[in-house]
Parts: sequence; C-alpha cells; structure tokens
Amino acid sequence: MSKAIRFDRTGGPEVLVLQTVEVGDPGPGQARVRHTCIAVNFIDVYFRTGRYPLPLPNGLGSDAVGVVEAVGDGVTDIRVGDRVGYLLGPQGAYADVRVMPADVLIPLPEGIADRTAATLMMKGMTAQYLFRQVYPLSGGETILYHAAAGGVGLIACQWARALGVTLIGTVGSDAKGELAKQHGAAHVINYNTENFVERVREITGGTGVPVVYDSIGNDTFKGSLDCLSPLGTMVSFGSASGPVPPFGLNELASRGSLFITRPTLFTYTARREDLDAMAADLFDVVGSGKVKIEINQRYALKDVAQAHIELESRKTTGSSILLP
Repeated sequence: MSKAIRFDRTGGPEVLVLQTVEVGDPGPGQARVRHTCIAVNFIDVYFRTGRYPLPLPNGLGSDAVGVVEAVGDGVTDIRVGDRVGYLLGPQGAYADVRVMPADVLIPLPEGIADRTAATLMMKGMTAQYLFRQVYPLSGGETILYHAAAGGVGLIACQWARALGVTLIGTVGSDAKGELAKQHGAAHVINYNTENFVERVREITGGTGVPVVYDSIGNDTFKGSLDCLSPLGTMVSFGSASGPVPPFGLNELASRGSLFITRPTLFTYTARREDLDAMAADLFDVVGSGKVKIEINQRYALKDVAQAHIELESRKTTGSSILLP
C-alpha cells in the first residue's frame, strides 16, 4: 500500500486528496521505488488546473528520488538498493512508493544527496537544456532570464556565472532581486516597479540581448521580444501568467528577423542517450560546486495543497519539496 495524492477533477489546490492506494510488484521492465523526496514544480499546477489535460482520476507529480525496492523481469541496468531519480514517465510522483518504467530511472552519484537530486530532476535538467542545447551559451553573452529567483532561476543564475555569461534577471520583489544577485545574476529588474524593456535597453547600451528565456508567458511575451537584438532568439518555455496570445509572424520580422522556439524538456530527453548525457553534465556542474541547490520550502506530503498555494502566489524562492 502507498499514500498518494490523487485528484478526480481539475481546479484549485483543494482538489488534491491524500489516499491509500494499492502498489503491486513491478512487472516486466518496471521497478518499484520508495521515495525519499519529491519535487514540486510549476508544471504540476498546469496538470492540476487542466491547462495540460490528463485523464482523470489521476496522480500528480513529475519527478522524485528514492530507493529501488524491487525490479521486474528484463530489468538489468537498475538493481534493488540503487538510489535513483526520474523526471519522465506517468504522473504520480506525489506518493511514498510507486511502480515506474525502469528505463526512465536515473542512477544518482554518491556525492549528490537525495534532497538535492530531487530539485535537479526537473529544475536542473531544465536549466541544462535551456543553456546547453536550446540556445547554447559559450560565454561572453548578455542574456535576459525571467523569474530569476525561482527554482530553475537560481540554478540558471549560478550556471550563467560559471559559463562567463552576464545574466539580467527579472524578479517580483527587491528581496528576490537580492537573492538572484547572491546566486550570480549580474543585474536584476523588479518588474513590479521598473519597466524591464527600458532597463534591458539601458543595461545593454540600446543593443538588446541575443536571447531571452521566458517562463512567464502572457505578461512578459511582447516585452521580451522588444528586448531582443536583431536575429535574437526568444525561448518561451512556460506560461506561469497565462498562455502566450496569438500573434502574427510580422511581430518577429518588424523587430529584426527574430527567432522563436517553444521547447519542452520531454522532447529533449526523449532518447535515453540524450537523457544520460544531460544528467552527466548537470551532475558534473553541481558536483564541482559551481551550482548549489537552494531548497527553501519543505512540506509534508499531506500538505501539498499549501505547497501549491504558495507556489502559485509566487511567495516561494528556490526549490520546494515534499517529504513522504
């Protein structure tokens, strides 16, 4: 048996219910994992509210870490007792134990603690694919990164500094701005008190930036385009403030032949060899000490609704985790 968060309708945090569910033995190609730490991500809100539809009833949660309790037939790369994490597979990470496809499990190196690893699965891998693949940074660039004090943002600030990149980060308060600076942001802009487009132009001497990483969506999209230099790239990887509204391609042409992409982590990690390479790169930069993980909110599994309330109200900084 397992304690798991389930929901049978979309809506607010109140739809999340702690239930006792049956967990059987793993079948062929599967492994049973007892979680030690579960990550809370904004994508979980999208699934809960129905922005990203799921068949209902269903579980929730995309990534967690734990220890393998049992493996099914045909599983050779994962063994009982292994510490593993995952960010792929079916929803349902908000649970103390579950059965998972073994081929999505990532063995964890000894130097990475469970709680750190839980924040690295989705958030760390997001920073990796944004900076190393979607628009590869080589050093010397000046970039704009929205929500710089969030879970992915604080990782991005540190990674940018390690790469020799000047990161301009937007935040929602002065306190969050100080936090982003402490983690490597070269400049911070409080979008509640400053016009971020004007500030970016001022910081860059009017030239704009070659790339914007934007997970906010509706509230920042047009302004982000205005921050780009000619031939710049808009990386729209989330919609925390609502979906990006329809727009004409002339919006890109009139601003200097811009590029735009709407990448997903799931596409970039679809091949196992890519997933392994990304994880190795991430574990290496964390193991080197260049990127340190901030877990600023911890909740019991039964308090998941409160975790979602605080996440949606933008009261959180760094990473949030659930403890089974």
